[in-house]
Amino acid sequence: MVEPVAWVALIVLLSAAATDVVLLYSGRLALRGSRTTSRMMSLGDENPVTLHIINEGGYKIFSDIYDEIPYQFQMRNFFLHLELEPGQEETVTYHLRPVVRGEYDFGVVNAITSTVIGLASRRVMIAEPKMVPVYPSIIQMKKYELLAFARISTFEGIKKVRKIGHSYEFEKIRQYNQGDDLRSINWKATSRRNQLMVNQYEDERSQQVYSIIDKSRSMHMPFHELSLLDYAINTSLVISNIALQKFDKTGLITYSHRIGTTLPAERSEMQLKKILNALYHEKPQSFEANFDLLYRAVKNVIHSRSLIFIYLNFESMYAMERALPVLKKINHMHLLVVMIFENTELISYSHKKPEFVSDIYAQTIAMKLLNDKKQIVAKLRKYGIQTILSRPEDLSINTVNKYLELKSRGLI
Repeated sequence: MVEPVAWVALIVLLSAAATDVVLLYSGRLALRGSRTTSRMMSLGDENPVTLHIINEGGYKIFSDIYDEIPYQFQMRNFFLHLELEPGQEETVTYHLRPVVRGEYDFGVVNAITSTVIGLASRRVMIAEPKMVPVYPSIIQMKKYELLAFARISTFEGIKKVRKIGHSYEFEKIRQYNQGDDLRSINWKATSRRNQLMVNQYEDERSQQVYSIIDKSRSMHMPFHELSLLDYAINTSLVISNIALQKFDKTGLITYSHRIGTTLPAERSEMQLKKILNALYHEKPQSFEANFDLLYRAVKNVIHSRSLIFIYLNFESMYAMERALPVLKKINHMHLLVVMIFENTELISYSHKKPEFVSDIYAQTIAMKLLNDKKQIVAKLRKYGIQTILSRPEDLSINTVNKYLELKSRGLI
């Protein structure tokens, strides 16, 4: 009696499996999809990737979606489970944060599809491979451009700078408004019009702004998975864009044991693209920085007084003393702003409650290193070199604020 039942069950199972296979491999299964990314990804930012999937078949399907994400992200367990009715569309967006510049290769998007029967499954490729380059952060560049030109900003870190005096580039004479600088009153025009008239000045334009980036081994240190070099690269792109929008000329110099990129300051439409491409190709070097070569490059490339932002990392007083003579010479010829990185991990570690005697010893060393960094900043300022000690994640904010401050004070 058991044998006929078993045969019936086997026949039913085989029939169901055959029906499932026919449904999956017949022309009635029509799963379509696409992957959408930006033309280029931004370094250190959350970049959206969108999967659009539609069931064009005539029956309900179940799909596990596997996107072959670039190996740099080391994501091997990414998948999405979807249940799609006939004609139903689904759009799913996830985010990727690249921390290394370069080319990122997306593979195909695989959909492991089954029907309601669930005895068989079929792999369907719904998107083709695609290469997306990761450039210095375009997202940050646009973000700080908007904030720098906003009249009122509520974002933390962006501050309005009180304008001290004005530049000497005359624009026009206009009627006095409450709050105008009384020193700008044009008394001759006032007497002619019988009402208060003031001279209006505009910010001086076509000043030169240079970003100089140290690529030596001291800039390899990572914070939040991004190296100090990449923080400096992102900030250089941000400040270059804002300077160009403010009608200033902008240029770029990179160095380590030898000079890398040298882009003389220009204000052409292609300058930002040149800077972006140059920053994209910059690679870290495992050598000590040669400051004598840097001085010669500055002297050869920068021929008139300019605002120079130099991004470097001094971890000891000895390292700073080695570079100090060159920094003093550059500061004598130009308006130099030295951007030094704060070691946020040491700060966090020094504030932890010690559990063992060894922790007390290690925290004492950490406090000494932090104090050395403050002494480095103090010594540079002692010699008249403007110096900013910045957390890596606040570097762009602090650089933009400093540029706007110097611009408003008419120092450039």
